[in-house]
Amino acid sequence: MKASDIIYYMLHPDEFRSICQWKVWHNPVHERRESRESESLKKCFFYLEKTSRSFSAVIQELHPDLLVPVCLFYLILRGLDTIEDDTSISAKTKEPLLRDFYNNLEVDGWHFDGNRPEEKDRELLVNFDCVIQEFKQIPAAYKEIIIDITNKMGNGMADYCLNAEFNEHGVNTIEDYDMYCYYVAGLVGDGLTRMFVESKFGNPALLERESLHRSMGLFLQKVNIIRDIKEDFDDHRKFWPKEIWSRHVDNFEDLFKPENKEKALNCSSDMVLNALDHADECLFYLAGLREQSVFNFCAIPQSMAIATLDLCFRNPAMFERNIKISKGQACGLMIQSTQNLRLVTEVFRKHIHSIRKKNRPEDPNYLKISIAIGKIEQFIESIFPSQEKEDLVRKAKMEESRAALAARVRTPEETAAERKDTFILIGVVFVILFILTGSMVLVAWLAGARFDLAFEEVKKTANQVLSGKFLTGVKSNGTVPDGSTHGEL
Repeated sequence: MKASDIIYYMLHPDEFRSICQWKVWHNPVHERRESRESESLKKCFFYLEKTSRSFSAVIQELHPDLLVPVCLFYLILRGLDTIEDDTSISAKTKEPLLRDFYNNLEVDGWHFDGNRPEEKDRELLVNFDCVIQEFKQIPAAYKEIIIDITNKMGNGMADYCLNAEFNEHGVNTIEDYDMYCYYVAGLVGDGLTRMFVESKFGNPALLERESLHRSMGLFLQKVNIIRDIKEDFDDHRKFWPKEIWSRHVDNFEDLFKPENKEKALNCSSDMVLNALDHADECLFYLAGLREQSVFNFCAIPQSMAIATLDLCFRNPAMFERNIKISKGQACGLMIQSTQNLRLVTEVFRKHIHSIRKKNRPEDPNYLKISIAIGKIEQFIESIFPSQEKEDLVRKAKMEESRAALAARVRTPEETAAERKDTFILIGVVFVILFILTGSMVLVAWLAGARFDLAFEEVKKTANQVLSGKFLTGVKSNGTVPDGSTHGEL
């Protein structure tokens, strides 16, 4: 751990506590059985860990029925994305690679070594034969889903790759932006949902509500695009739609100029507003999952996304460097997100409240953001009413019950029974008091208490009071024997 990390966690002890809790107390719902894995499958999990920091852990805790199919699904799409991301590959070369990628999934020994050396996931494609070898062994239903999604995604990426306007100016309209996010992430949600339903771990109704799994992918992708604005700009990419940024600046480059700080922040809040439209449907989707490891797999990225959106909202640092939530925050989110839907909604509630606090009236989207936040809160309240409402409902029901009891007319038999119960209760109380008193007296006697002397003293005092001798020390004129008056005392 770096010295800066030590100082940070000294100042943020709660985050350090979350890291310790996750490392020490977290028990995976399911564990990989590495001893039963082939060498090629072990290589697949090696590349999974190498290419993904956030998804690797949750994938490896999935139910055994989904573990390998989802791992391979991720690696296949990561390979496709690595070709699409590489700006050193010409569009003429890239287009057929993207369109035909799905056809290579069952070609023994196929691999690709045409990425530039600095491309971070190049090694996966160079050794892609291990992925193909394992892919050929998974159930046919999962293979069909993966091939279908890879085909659609590859063709969608190729369409954008050949779009000269997209390559020069980036995404133009919000509609184009949604379509791009659908091709690179929404289709992933589609494929995963089909896998969950196929394995009986997801409600079939999720397939009927296409907007739900579409929102799951779009929300994650849009948050990543918002967060990576500086990194993409440095790499000559423009994913923020012109329809949004042109409302605030004349040229995309102007967002990074210090004199346009306020305009850039207003533009970023415009992007956040666009992403918030998917938040409630993401929570709705999570309610349709039937298996804990599948729930964890879907809930953790969504919790990370809403926390990242909160971090980015009106944060000028995002135009200066790549920002992300800390490891301690991530561990805290994972702890909450691996339990139940109620706690996940609390994560969402916490971060949208934080966004509301940072929202500014001078922001052109102030009112729209407030409405979007209200929509999410209303949805959360509809499935998990806040404690205050529950208390009010409970009190109201108690009052109704009391009023109903008071208004009910009792029969003579019920009145007699109640009287009898009252006498029995009083009798029981007296019996208990008698037993307790007797026990205390017995314990005192066994300890050596002299009750005979106590009785004698009580009798003596009583006789003095009755005979008046107890008051003889006081004179009738109101003075005490030494001659002082009551007033002088």
